[in-house]
Amino acid sequence: MALIVLRLFFLLCAGGVSAIINSSLPSGGAAFLPWLNFTLILGLAVAMVIFDIYLPRKRIDTITSIYFGVLIGVLLTYIITIAAAPLLDQFGNANQVRLIVGICLCYLCTSVLLQTKDDFRFLIPYVEFVREVKGFKPLILDTSVVIDGRIADLVATGVFDNQLIMPRFALSELQAIADSSDKLRRTRGRRGLDVLNRLRADENVDLQIFDRELPELAGQTVDLKLVLLAKHLEGKVVTGDYNLNKVAKVHGVPVINLNEISNSLRPVFLPDETFRLRVIKPGEGPEQGIGYLDDGTMVVVEGGRNRIGQELDVRVTSTLQTNAGKMIFTKVDSQ
Repeated sequence: MALIVLRLFFLLCAGGVSAIINSSLPSGGAAFLPWLNFTLILGLAVAMVIFDIYLPRKRIDTITSIYFGVLIGVLLTYIITIAAAPLLDQFGNANQVRLIVGICLCYLCTSVLLQTKDDFRFLIPYVEFVREVKGFKPLILDTSVVIDGRIADLVATGVFDNQLIMPRFALSELQAIADSSDKLRRTRGRRGLDVLNRLRADENVDLQIFDRELPELAGQTVDLKLVLLAKHLEGKVVTGDYNLNKVAKVHGVPVINLNEISNSLRPVFLPDETFRLRVIKPGEGPEQGIGYLDDGTMVVVEGGRNRIGQELDVRVTSTLQTNAGKMIFTKVDSQ
């Protein structure tokens, strides 16, 4: 509603400006000039409103960097022209020189701010470009975690409200996997691209592609680039890769490991607890059957070998945590 009022007020102001201009026209002028001025000014105002309506998602960091770039460029031009006034007075076209200097400085200042906007952390008078850097650190996504796909489901729950960063070099690696001649790798790569498109389509997810080439990243491996980028942005690496997890910890970079999150959310069964389970295949022991929980945890059932395909009430005897995951040992509940 506020935008509608603003746009109507802007159109009214445009009509008022055209009336002021028409009042200053000489009385002996052509009769069509007032209408021509009114039409041109109001048409320009309507065009600006239409442009504003059809460009709904405006980047505050880009807009602010352009604004401050032009402002700093004009200020520098003013200072330089004052300092070089004796030299400029020797030229007959001093105004043209000032104009050229001003255009060049405005371009350079705006270009520098657009390329370095992620490095600014000022609140006043500069706008804070990196979203919520005071409280929430950005999450740098690894290729493996995008291919895994669980990150999209996790973000959709609202657990993470951080900005997600997908580096360009990791995206290039993902595209190379999607274009691989190996069918399995190609399927995994395309699934990763689908996950990224799903994240970008979600209006509640702030996903950014990091395009800048930092000097310290040159010549490094992809894993080390992720770690160095996370350190540069003061963020966290999100991964499911065991080796990347270790490398990040060596460099003192915080890591969110989806496998650890998954393990922490698995149901905990203590000895002597009972639950219902379907036995799906025989185990290694002579009387053992194997079943699985919904999260993929393997359950060994003593006395379940001859009851494959049946749902049984089983009682926990012990649990075993290994590098490959968690195993639960049970026996058929006779009660």
